[in-house]
Amino acid sequence: MQTGSEEIREAVRRRYAEQALRVIEPAGDGCCGSTCDPITRDLYSSEEAASLPAEAVQASLGCGNPTALASLRSGERVLDLGSGGGIDVLLAARRVGPTGFVYGLDMTDEMLELSRGNQDREGATNVEFLKGFIEEIPLPDAAVDVIISNCVINLSADKGRVLREAFRVLRPGGRLAISDVVVRGTLPEDVRRDIESWAGCVAGALEEGEYREVLAGSGFEAISLDATRVYDQADVISSAGCCGSADGAGCSTASVDGDLISAFVQARKPAR
Repeated sequence: MQTGSEEIREAVRRRYAEQALRVIEPAGDGCCGSTCDPITRDLYSSEEAASLPAEAVQASLGCGNPTALASLRSGERVLDLGSGGGIDVLLAARRVGPTGFVYGLDMTDEMLELSRGNQDREGATNVEFLKGFIEEIPLPDAAVDVIISNCVINLSADKGRVLREAFRVLRPGGRLAISDVVVRGTLPEDVRRDIESWAGCVAGALEEGEYREVLAGSGFEAISLDATRVYDQADVISSAGCCGSADGAGCSTASVDGDLISAFVQARKPAR
C-alpha cells in the first residue's frame, strides 16, 4: 500500500473527524475512542477528567499528558500542535492563567467545531483554536514560549518540516514538551506500510535515535526522550483500528513487544 503524504493526511483527517462526530452526535455504537484504545486510555487523572467538559475527555486521542509534565508557568504563551477536542489546550490555559494564552492548531473541521464548543463550556477566554497544518503553522516567528503536542507529530509524513516550524514559532529559549509514540528497535515493514496504522499513531513513529537527529537538525538542544508507556503486539493491533474480529484478523502478527513506547520528548530552542 502506498503511503504518500496526502493519503496519510486524509486517513488521519478521516479518523479524527469520525471521532469528533461520535462525540458531537453520539449514536451508541460502542466505538473505542479514548475509553479502550490502549494508547489513548487512562492518560488523565480522575480529578482532571471530572473538571473538564465531558466532550473534551471523550475526544481525547493522545498518548500522554504533556500539560502535566511541561512545567507551564503563569503568563506563558503556549501552542498545542494537533489540538483535537481541546483537552490539553484547556488544561494548559488553566496553568498559564489569565495573563497567559494558549493556541490550539488542528486541520479537522469537526475537531475544531468540538474544541470551540468545549472552550465555550469551559468559559476559557485565554484560548484560540486555529485551523491549519502542523507543517505550516499559521503564527509569526517567535510567537510562543512553549509548544506541546499529544500523539500528533508521529502522524505527519514530514516530521522534519513540523519540527522546523515548531522551532521557528518558539521564542529564543522557548521549549518543546510533547508526548509522542516512539520506536525503540525496529517496527515491522508491514506495519509501516499500513495506512490505518499511520492514522492509529503507530506506523509513522520515529525510531528514538532518528527522533533525536531530526530535533537536532531542526536546531533544538537539550533533547531528552523518556518512556511513559510500553506497548505490546496486542496494543498495536487494537490501536491501529484494522481489526475486524477479536483475533485481529488481517493485522500484522510480527512481534513489536517492547519496541513501541509513548515518550515525553523535551527540547529547547537556544536562547540566542
